[in-house]
Amino acid sequence: MTPTEISAGTVPMSFVLNLLGGTPPDAQAEALARAGIAPVLLEAETARVTTEQFATLYRQLARQLDDELPGMFSRPVRSGSLKFLCLSLMDSATLQTALFRFTRFFHLVLDDFGIELSRQGELIRMALIPQAPQAAANTFGQEIMLKLIHGVASWLTGHRMTLARVDCSYPRPSHASEYGFLYPGPVSFEQPVSALYFEASQLATPIRQDRRSLAQFLARAPGDWMFVAFEKHPTSQKVREHLRPRLSHPITAAQTASALHLSLRTLTRRLAAEGTTFQAIKDELRRDAAIQLLTKTDTPIAVIGQEIGFEDPNTFHRAFRKWTGSTPGAYRPK
Repeated sequence: MTPTEISAGTVPMSFVLNLLGGTPPDAQAEALARAGIAPVLLEAETARVTTEQFATLYRQLARQLDDELPGMFSRPVRSGSLKFLCLSLMDSATLQTALFRFTRFFHLVLDDFGIELSRQGELIRMALIPQAPQAAANTFGQEIMLKLIHGVASWLTGHRMTLARVDCSYPRPSHASEYGFLYPGPVSFEQPVSALYFEASQLATPIRQDRRSLAQFLARAPGDWMFVAFEKHPTSQKVREHLRPRLSHPITAAQTASALHLSLRTLTRRLAAEGTTFQAIKDELRRDAAIQLLTKTDTPIAVIGQEIGFEDPNTFHRAFRKWTGSTPGAYRPK
């Protein structure tokens, strides 16, 4: 397995800590072990896990607690709820009917929030309305519910739904930089309520899923609804696509600009407008590829370093510690 043969996605440790935060300690050790997440990494603020590890941890906790939104709300969402939700949505003629049914389903199973579907001019809003005093402070629960709405809508329609706007009622979290990969639309914090906004024209989109595709969707949950991949920054995406199969080579920004038929100055300016740099993109790809190889293969650490472009093992170790706060060895399954 090489860096180009694996999914490069990782998520920050804060996602893991938030997921564990609502679960009893006696359920955590087994779930972490099955997900291949070393407990020592929980103490490293800049540590990351693969999306597959996070999804495995989520599934394990959901199974152990009989709660498909494990520990996030005041009462469990029992096993099988997601299946029955999707079954109730699939025979909808359009996304509009499906989203309305989504709100009614969670009216039955969720006490903390109501989900309100309304029209705001040319936009359709799906808003989380707190129904309990503690609900407004439940940041992670809101993040997950917004992602569930968007992920299920994207699955039902068979394409990654764009969002006109995302409102979050809570202050900007430390991992807000990750939101660009979770929600494909502009995000604002400290808003009156947390909500997703769709273009009204999108609600006429037909439903394209059936029972056969549902089985695969459920088997991979929450991965397929939580980590639907987007790229709202076209130049950044082109740089990633160019670099990903070439991580073992000393590719420079100038070489990449030439390959993309841009001047170096234009590439730098466009990346700056998208909030990033060539080096930041390269480091993110190397970091995620290294974590994937460390957790999924027994390739020697020095070889992994070479495969992502580090000839000197010590330089790789220093870079990896800078990226994650831990040594590469901490990511090896024990």
